[in-house]
Amino acid sequence: MAIGVWISLLLYFGLMIGIGFYAWRKSTASSEEYMLGGRQLSPAVAALSAGASDMSGWLLLGLPGALFASGLVEAWIGIGLFVGAFVNWILVAPRLREQTERYDNSLTIPEFLSNRFPSKAMALRTVSAVIIVVFFAVYTASGLVAGGKLFASAFGGLFDIGSMSDYSVGIWFTLAVVLTYTVVGGFLAVSLTDFCQGCIMMLAVVIIPAVVLYGSGGGGYPQASHTLAQVDPNFLSWTHGLTIIGFLSAVTWGLGYFGQPHIIVRFMAVRSVREVPRARNIGMSWMGISLIGAICLGVFGRAYAVRNGLDVKDPETIFIVLANLLFNPYITGFLYAALLAAVMSTISSQLLVSSSSLTEDFYRLFLNKNASESSCVLVGRISVLAVGIVAAIIAGNPNSEVLGLVSHAWAGFGAAFGPLILLSLMWPRMSGSGAVAGLVVGAVTVIIWIMLGWDSSFLGGPGVYEIMPGFAASWAAIYFVSLATESAGEFRAIEAA
Repeated sequence: MAIGVWISLLLYFGLMIGIGFYAWRKSTASSEEYMLGGRQLSPAVAALSAGASDMSGWLLLGLPGALFASGLVEAWIGIGLFVGAFVNWILVAPRLREQTERYDNSLTIPEFLSNRFPSKAMALRTVSAVIIVVFFAVYTASGLVAGGKLFASAFGGLFDIGSMSDYSVGIWFTLAVVLTYTVVGGFLAVSLTDFCQGCIMMLAVVIIPAVVLYGSGGGGYPQASHTLAQVDPNFLSWTHGLTIIGFLSAVTWGLGYFGQPHIIVRFMAVRSVREVPRARNIGMSWMGISLIGAICLGVFGRAYAVRNGLDVKDPETIFIVLANLLFNPYITGFLYAALLAAVMSTISSQLLVSSSSLTEDFYRLFLNKNASESSCVLVGRISVLAVGIVAAIIAGNPNSEVLGLVSHAWAGFGAAFGPLILLSLMWPRMSGSGAVAGLVVGAVTVIIWIMLGWDSSFLGGPGVYEIMPGFAASWAAIYFVSLATESAGEFRAIEAA
């Protein structure tokens, strides 16, 4: 591989690790600093951190791959996500920032729920922490799969030594870099690296489609649309072959935002409620540009591949293929760094949230109630390492699909926590029993739906995305159980945020 690629990658890795050590010196003295950065994130850092930890390798691999394979109809997923993210900033962000501080300065989502519903505190902290750790192990694995695919596609057998392969080396190397800055610098390191990574990701998904369309021999949009029409006359159709169930399965990805702990924890860390609107505007602008770029990457990447006779065996690697073909080594290295940025930003956020739950909701709750701040930070670092290793083992299959792993974990969190977070912030009559019921019913519904294969085929027709039944079942469980237990005086009224 060209020396320019290695120089760009090494500069990127050095920057990430350097930020980790900067954060270690500045904000790791207490649990609040290690897990929430002392609630002092600026609007720009909070916004891009939320966006970068959200998009992950899905933005540069999963979404372009789906569009490359099936056409513009797959863009409805991105539209649903954009709407869901905007509503999340409006409904959840200001309320969660205010209420987590008011309810005994809660540092994790399980801790907030236990403080909000003290009659069911133990059950809520335990069940929600288990769900967070289990689903995040799968979610983190999806990011490591993306890192493995980068190494397997880009390095051409360079690391194939004995039983090792480019793919497996990619998994463990990606994890090693993430662990370094996450273990050392905690939440502040994760947030600052997310900010840098978000900027790199956005540039990448703007640069590649622009070069594909308007670079040497690109021919612009008319040439691309002509090529795609020859491949499939309906490739650029938003609706061809789209059923009502398919449409709902795509756009309801947006429901998942309300229950993603690694995203909404950024709302808890912004400096003040007054700065949430500014953070929202920055975050949504970044997301809009990035999603449009990813959609163009998949669609016009297909046109480029057809026009130039490229055999792209795995559609999810189109970003890597184009980065390698179209640019000089230094830019290629930068684009590879963008993919690693997408992967690492999400992995680090998920590892830290899992670590926070293991520390605050298991270690401090069951093993050492009087634990010192220094011991909690140490346990948090050990937990980051442990969850990362489990995720790497799950990611060991090179045939894993990034989009598939992400969709299951996204649905699990969205169904389990989405209705729970929304109603706990906005419905004073919600009870602790209702909260537990919604948490369990949402998670179990998603798991059963996947095990029965109904996400692939439902009643002889197309599959139904598991977040729809899971979200609806969780909402119904919270509502009806809360009403049934209201007479017992179990609910705890809250003031309007």
